[in-house]
Amino acid sequence: MRSIWKGSISFGLVSIPIKVVSATESHSVSFHQVHTADGGRIRYRKVCELEEREVPREEIGKGFETGDGTTVQLTDTDLAALPLPTAKTVEILGFVPSEDVDPIQLDRSYYLAGDGRSATKPYALLREALKRSGKVAVGKLAMRGRESLGLLRVYENVIALHTMLWPEEIRSVSGVAPEEDVTIRDAELDLADTLMETLGELDWSELHDEYREAVEQLVTAKMEGVDTSAAGKEAAAAPGKGQVVDLMAVLESSVQAARQSRGEGGEAAAPDATVHELSKQRGTKKSAGTKKAPAKSAAKKTSGAKKTAAKKTPATAKKAASKTAARPAAKKTAAAKKTTAAAKKAAGTKKPAAKSTAKTAAKKPARARKSA
Repeated sequence: MRSIWKGSISFGLVSIPIKVVSATESHSVSFHQVHTADGGRIRYRKVCELEEREVPREEIGKGFETGDGTTVQLTDTDLAALPLPTAKTVEILGFVPSEDVDPIQLDRSYYLAGDGRSATKPYALLREALKRSGKVAVGKLAMRGRESLGLLRVYENVIALHTMLWPEEIRSVSGVAPEEDVTIRDAELDLADTLMETLGELDWSELHDEYREAVEQLVTAKMEGVDTSAAGKEAAAAPGKGQVVDLMAVLESSVQAARQSRGEGGEAAAPDATVHELSKQRGTKKSAGTKKAPAKSAAKKTSGAKKTAAKKTPATAKKAASKTAARPAAKKTAAAKKTTAAAKKAAGTKKPAAKSTAKTAAKKPARARKSA
């Protein structure tokens, strides 16, 4: 791999000569701009606005525009002479736990390779020190026309460098999140947890760029003269995403779909206990809501009964109270009598059955004798 920057890592008094190589490569789809009438390429040309002519690369330099609009030209020699300790050095400022660095600060990724035999041992020393500490190093470096923060960590068996954004380059999150108050029920969170567990771990080897594959298939079809307009119309006519009405129902459907995709779905698959419990809770809440009206009518009856009782004379109230107190005792006595009668009947029906069984058992030996 071709190096894009050379310098050294300053680790206290230890200096490690390094080469920086890109750790990533883009596989994204790129398109050329063409003239639709004849297919000719549309190209950008660098034209001097004063002379109105195209300028070759060797005549193009760098210029810095000041606040009043004045442009000051800067040469590569001027920039190389800047008094920056990080111009050719990754200056390590300190070591921090990796969780202290938010991923939103990370910019680009590079591999650091030792530059020469003299870099072998100090490179290995820093790598093993980072491994054992479980921390990452944060430093500064000047590369590609700017000074950046850099994070050094161990990736597999090499030291990786991630350029970082400065704190002032991270925008505020104010106004991004929904402003209205949203109440999330525990049942919804439980079902969301169930969905997360059902989806399981991620298999990175199965991830690929489906858009790029679709574009390549489209290009192949066009080269072969296949009419692709019908597919485009179908994709354009595809319905958009609707508004979510019942979040619980959508979560439950998502859980079932995730199980089926993992081979756990179908009629034979037993649904998760959490989903059943949540469904029961939802059903209980609905049934509880329908019983509110009867409760009101019962309350009205009770109030009416109280008014009627208030109109009665004390003597009548006493008689009513004695009758009311006697009713439960009478009911209990009647119930006890019924239970006793039922027990006697059951006992009476069992005795004949026992006699018949005994007679049948006695006849069987006689029949056996005759047959003998």
